[in-house]
Amino acid sequence: METTTEVIIVGGGFAGVACARELGRRGIRTLLIDKNSYHQFQPLLYQVAASQIGVSEVTRPLRSIFHRTNTVKVLTAEVASIDVNTHSVTTTDGHTYLGRMLVLANGAEANFFDTPGAQEHGYPLYSVRDATRLGTALVSALNTVNNEPEMEHGVRVVVVGGGPTGVEISGAIAESFRYVIPSYFSPEVAEKCSVHLVDMLPNVLPPFDDKSKAYAVKRLTRMGVKLKLGSGVTQITPGSVTFADGANLPADIVVWAGGLKAGRLIAESGLTLGRGGRVDVQPDLKAPGVEGVYVLGDTANMTDARGDKLPQLGSTAQQAGKWAAKNIAAELTGGSTKPFEYVDKGYMAMIGRGSAVAELGRKRRLVHGPIAFAAWLAVHLVLLSGVRQRATALISWAEDYLTHNRSHVVLGRAD
Repeated sequence: METTTEVIIVGGGFAGVACARELGRRGIRTLLIDKNSYHQFQPLLYQVAASQIGVSEVTRPLRSIFHRTNTVKVLTAEVASIDVNTHSVTTTDGHTYLGRMLVLANGAEANFFDTPGAQEHGYPLYSVRDATRLGTALVSALNTVNNEPEMEHGVRVVVVGGGPTGVEISGAIAESFRYVIPSYFSPEVAEKCSVHLVDMLPNVLPPFDDKSKAYAVKRLTRMGVKLKLGSGVTQITPGSVTFADGANLPADIVVWAGGLKAGRLIAESGLTLGRGGRVDVQPDLKAPGVEGVYVLGDTANMTDARGDKLPQLGSTAQQAGKWAAKNIAAELTGGSTKPFEYVDKGYMAMIGRGSAVAELGRKRRLVHGPIAFAAWLAVHLVLLSGVRQRATALISWAEDYLTHNRSHVVLGRAD
């Protein structure tokens, strides 16, 4: 069975939701397809894994976002294939949907770079399922150590990847070991636990200024995170991580924050692929070589109007989604598209309790410490989808940072 609409959007992330919202505001019939029934706020998934906030704070039902927008229909289904030439999308239940325009914003997946054992034994952190799976594994490992006091070591965590995600999850886990585990288990258990942050590059936070990198290293070290930089991971086994320089680290849990790549749908789309298996889109966010196809978010390598490469950030995806919708509206009415005019808001990374680094705006104004921490909180509250999500996240942060209490139940399975 085939169903026709004006615009089909594959993916309910930042870019897809922003695009659908703008199209809905303009009264354009839109079908938004995602395998999940909810929108997930990826920048805070590491806090779900560390039990700092709950799943409900980072998820919002897609239908609740669009329940007052009659021209946007939400379909919960897994996409089996796409045809960029006919703008058709076929789901795993055999239904095919046709659109005058097609938007691909279906996100990415962990890039293990063919590292032996990484996919089998590493814990990526890109979805709610990833976060709950990692959180469950941490709690399970802590229970094992607590139940076997004769063990010489505690939970040994190795985080692979020194980018913002790696830095944030390292700080969050180290913070838990220092402030939370002593009261939930025992000081003896906490003292035996460790966190290593490793990366093949000689420093952390590659996109940031050297001063921000130095501040991050200082704060992480003070929190007890041990750094091993300048040597890549060559193998991961159930109990260890091996490096190119021959070193070996024992590891009970390996968090993989080593990068992302576009998923299967993009790889099989027939579109020309660039870095990370993503599509190098044109300045107006359209895929090259085909008509009426836009590629956004983590599935695209985007540039601004000046040709500068844009970061894979939530704010970038949101802006791109809204801009693409405006271009789509122009095309549907016989108008012309315009190059994406990106508003650079800078970079941010949390480094534990009351501490963060921020480089604000195109001029990269450097802010570190409590002020950057407050700015981080404010920005993420604004980006969160829904009033209830913002309110509960704020309450959870206050409870966590003021009392060290972790009341959130971690769901999911560790295997």
